[in-house]
Amino acid sequence: MSWMEKLYQTYEAAVLLDEPPPSDDDKKKYSPLVPISHTQQNAHINITIDGEGKFLKAVVLEKTQVVLPATEKSAGRTSGEEPHPLADKLQYVAKDYEAYGGKKKPYFNSYHDLLKKWCDSEYGHAKVKAVLQYIEKGTVIKDLIAANIVYVDVDNVLLTQWNSDNGEAPILFKLLPKDKGVLDQGSALVCWSVELTGDPAIDTWKDETIQQKWIDFDSSTNTEQGLCYITGKQQVLASNHPKKIRHSGDGAKLISANDSGGYTYRGKFLDDKQANGIGFTVTQKAHNALSWLIQKQGYKNGDQVYVSWAVSGKDIPEPLADLSEQFDEEADFSEVEETQEPTQTVLDYGTDLGAAYALKLKKYIAGYAAKLDETDQIIIMGLDSATPGRMGILYYRELLSHDFLERLKKWHAEFAWYQRHTQEIKNDTGKKPKIKVIYPISSPVPRDIAKAAYGENVTDNLKKKVIERLMPCIVDGYPFPFDLVQSCVRKATNRVAYANDEQWLWEKNLGITCALYKGYYARNPDSTQRRIYNMALDENYHSRDYLYGRLLAVAERIESVALSVTDENRPTNAARLMQRFADRPAQTWLLIHKALDPYMQRLQVSRTGFLNNQREELETISSAFTIEDFNNNAPLSGEFLLGYYCQRQKMKQDSAENAANYKAKQTKNFDETTSAGDA
Repeated sequence: MSWMEKLYQTYEAAVLLDEPPPSDDDKKKYSPLVPISHTQQNAHINITIDGEGKFLKAVVLEKTQVVLPATEKSAGRTSGEEPHPLADKLQYVAKDYEAYGGKKKPYFNSYHDLLKKWCDSEYGHAKVKAVLQYIEKGTVIKDLIAANIVYVDVDNVLLTQWNSDNGEAPILFKLLPKDKGVLDQGSALVCWSVELTGDPAIDTWKDETIQQKWIDFDSSTNTEQGLCYITGKQQVLASNHPKKIRHSGDGAKLISANDSGGYTYRGKFLDDKQANGIGFTVTQKAHNALSWLIQKQGYKNGDQVYVSWAVSGKDIPEPLADLSEQFDEEADFSEVEETQEPTQTVLDYGTDLGAAYALKLKKYIAGYAAKLDETDQIIIMGLDSATPGRMGILYYRELLSHDFLERLKKWHAEFAWYQRHTQEIKNDTGKKPKIKVIYPISSPVPRDIAKAAYGENVTDNLKKKVIERLMPCIVDGYPFPFDLVQSCVRKATNRVAYANDEQWLWEKNLGITCALYKGYYARNPDSTQRRIYNMALDENYHSRDYLYGRLLAVAERIESVALSVTDENRPTNAARLMQRFADRPAQTWLLIHKALDPYMQRLQVSRTGFLNNQREELETISSAFTIEDFNNNAPLSGEFLLGYYCQRQKMKQDSAENAANYKAKQTKNFDETTSAGDA
């Protein structure tokens, strides 16, 4: 249960943090730290009354989460009658719900009794008493009908579905959950605003004085003492643990020991307190801290959630985030798929740009290290639910800050490669922003790895399994699963499976595959097989697979340039035969090389210099083979993709440099001619 202790400590630390209020852009994502004896839910209707309990107005709320007072049982309710003391569903707060034909069982009496008990205590509040006055009139549904918030049929019965003949459905009907097209308006949660003279804060869910009054009242009603297994102290024990951990509609619980008729704890303990003795305040704070962390910085993959944090509350890098988005926009090692101006620096792919990336990565990690103490604890936690009511911890690690940062740096350094990304170029003309394609160096994110291995339509369950397998690789430094590498290699070599308008996806998956292959061999389980691959063309590396990849890239370049001369838009032979080339390289290379003859003849006239350079490159690569390797027809490993990729990058470099030099020469000649004419 150390996770519970760490979350409890995190809550205590977070309360002391003086966080600035969110900006307007962040308010939609902002999630407050929920106080104890409260829960967070989506509200649908906001009713405004005055201090005397008189109805003023009502509005429908869209995507609005409110922090509302809750009892221990109501915070964890899944079914049955357990009212919240202030904001709750119409089924609870409307005395006339049953009179208007509500489909569900009315729970007004229990709601009224709890609210009245609170108001009659020493912890009552003027705004809460105004709400009590209003609901006792029994006109909630009537007032909402008059305000066009809820709707009834001709018999004054609450509608369960909207007739399209009456026009567009009201907003409330779009917000409430439906079962086979039928809804219950009684499921709409109502929150209150109370206008008091001299009090500008009318929203009860934002009033901290109301929150504190409820906490004091709720604490006074809990008296059962026991040993808390987290703090080791005698205190009021929890009999029910919170839900709504991942989102406001989450019904799964991490802790549940209230099944006295089953086998939850029988056979080992006499009662649930012996099995699971946790203080009421402790479990409330721990669960609220976890929910807050998930909303604030959690990595969500469907119902699967991973969250990492420092117990002290300090910022840490997210293990599953795309690091290229975290760096500054100084793309000093990014390639852009746009025509480069001659004044711009052209990247030198003949040198290993991984050195520049490593330096920037080192500075990035050092920035966090400077803020963290060596004793700061970092927690990484993964959650998922097997059933709607039960949640499990998939992954849990406690690390010191230095170990966490070093392992994260190692992952991003070893699995770095050029990754295809798109970037919006905003303009002030009001037109649609242009899309720029860039290739920053970074490690691929787990979600993209799953798609590269199993396709864009990979199932959610398979995606979850992939991320589960990758977490130990990222955080614990485990070797990368070779089956995932092989699956990505197969997908990347099967280029014909990608349609013409999907070549961007193939480029993306190729970068991911190269990153995984490079990273796998950097931490190969067999130390004798480990190898560090450069992110640049290594002309002194004469591995058979690497050289064959280089040959394929040159052949593709020759044919693609020849096709562009005659404005032909079709795949090259190298692209079409890539899968066959990977399976039978020696045999397939003869076919590809022979097919180059007509394209070389075409280039002989219009691109003589280019053709001579490419022929020389083919000869240089071919001469680096041994006779045995060149004639070896065994399938290629994923290493050929590294040679293919690096050779392509080097040729792009040469092409960009030639274009820049030609343009600069033309400009110089023009300037000289103009000067001579002026003279």
